[in-house]
Amino acid sequence: MNNPSNSELILVLGGTGKTGRRIVQRLTKRGFETRIGSRTAQPPFDWQDRATWSPALQGASAVYISYQPDLAVPGAVEAVRSFAKLAISRGVQKLVLLSGRGEEEAQRAEQAIKDSGAVWTILRASWFSQNFSESFLLDAVLSGTVALPAGDVGEPFIDAEDIADVAVAALTENGHAGQVYEITGPRLLSFAQAVDEIARASGRPVSFEQVTPEQYSGVLGQHGVPKDVAALVMYLFTTVLDGRNAHVTDGVQRALGREPRDFTDYARDTVAAGAWRSPQ
Repeated sequence: MNNPSNSELILVLGGTGKTGRRIVQRLTKRGFETRIGSRTAQPPFDWQDRATWSPALQGASAVYISYQPDLAVPGAVEAVRSFAKLAISRGVQKLVLLSGRGEEEAQRAEQAIKDSGAVWTILRASWFSQNFSESFLLDAVLSGTVALPAGDVGEPFIDAEDIADVAVAALTENGHAGQVYEITGPRLLSFAQAVDEIARASGRPVSFEQVTPEQYSGVLGQHGVPKDVAALVMYLFTTVLDGRNAHVTDGVQRALGREPRDFTDYARDTVAAGAWRSPQ
């Protein structure tokens, strides 16, 4: 597939999420016709309602696939496989999948994309830095205590800005077909170290507290977190964060020809944007 022209439509699933909205912003700025794939968009897209898939795909030549809530949940692989098959039948030529490191189900979803017949690129990302500022850990940071069932295992936190840059390159440029980019930040940090960096950058009294999986599961239940979401979070902390991903990779360098953003850069920019400012 040649570089898509600005007149060709790119569908961005999860187009209002952490990576998707950044991708949409970049594509729009560069003049590409873009369609947001979300339940609130027109036409709407919902992974749980297959009747919405075909209208969202109408006229698209490339698709960024972000499965919600995660490729590890039951049914995700079959949904991705079915969507990819439908996309190809509707004339889509290029698929870019956001995947996860060290997750068996994610790798099965990757294989479904590889087997689809499309020009494909896989973005196998580490833990998002933005989980501390745009996701479930934001309230914990604002409360002053981030309590998690995470020990001293290092994680190479990846900035969502880097994920978006790699995704846009894969969607709009040649040279990325058939590539599995394992994308991480430039260094390992434990969750305690990450929280310390947030405290220093923000000037907030934020501390990390290690709790047992049982304690954390109980906290999720007390806050009314749905059982399937709670099970996913527990899986990530008790299984995926077991040291299997405690190494950095060169995926961002391979895709973009530059080093990934450091967690310090993320913390500085997040403070500047006011994300950790106490509500008035």
